[in-house]
Amino acid sequence: MRECAKRCEELNTSCPCGDCRLWIDHEEDFNCTLHAVKNNHDGELTLREVADRIGVSFVRVKQIQDKAEKKVVNLLKKQKAY
Repeated sequence: MRECAKRCEELNTSCPCGDCRLWIDHEEDFNCTLHAVKNNHDGELTLREVADRIGVSFVRVKQIQDKAEKKVVNLLKKQKAY
């Protein structure tokens, strides 16, 4: 975990760095995606939980997931070809 995330956890305070790429507007997770993943369901979040944390619809999160899965499958197919 990043030092800044560790520091927020030690101080029991939300991250003040709104310009950090890991920052989310979710106080319960110290405004940090690293805390969101670490502290919820052993690193597993439902698509709805992700949508709530990043402020987009469930459908949009599902679209992103599908696109990521397709990229992984294509990468694995390319690796098998070599």
